[in-house]
Amino acid sequence: MGSQPIQTFAVRYRGFLILLEANNTWLIRPERSPMQILPFRTHASSLEEAKTVLDLRLSEQNNLIEAA
Repeated sequence: MGSQPIQTFAVRYRGFLILLEANNTWLIRPERSPMQILPFRTHASSLEEAKTVLDLRLSEQNNLIEAA
């Protein structure tokens, strides 16, 4: 009995990797350190929605830095 190889779908976007997981969620994590944002998962239904979530998080991070 052989097992099916697991195919991974990954996209690089703005210094992050967006990975499609087996349960149809997206794992978004930085490509390298230091991390601006910690890795997180989103239930976005498409890659474009996952990118939008990341853009929103990045803008929130920038707003916090500007407020400091």
